[in-house]
Amino acid sequence: QVQLVESGGGLVQAGGSLRLSCAASGRTFSSSVMGWFRQAPGKEREFVAAINRSGSSTYYADSVKGRFTISRDNAKNTVYLQMSSLKPEDTAVYYCAARSLGSYRDTRSSYDYWGQGTQVTVSS
Repeated sequence: QVQLVESGGGLVQAGGSLRLSCAASGRTFSSSVMGWFRQAPGKEREFVAAINRSGSSTYYADSVKGRFTISRDNAKNTVYLQMSSLKPEDTAVYYCAARSLGSYRDTRSSYDYWGQGTQVTVSS
């Protein structure tokens, strides 16, 4: 069992930066692929980024590539999402997710555990 708690969301102007954190409880964090997803009002939840168990490989949606960076600290049971050059279209609730078995996936159904989400609002 993994419990996930996101933090770091807020209101930022276009072009600004935010860093999201996701703290995990449970002993399986280091053995889980971790992902970030987001959901804007009226839209489907979409993949943003993922990181493998060791942190050696990362994956990004095309819409955030070059602007967002995912990282993890297994000693602190925490995964991060550094967001830069933010755009109004990045406005969404951001969710942290954990995938216990298998390798990286970018589909919502592939992840077993989810946090409650943190709101990110980018003003123009």
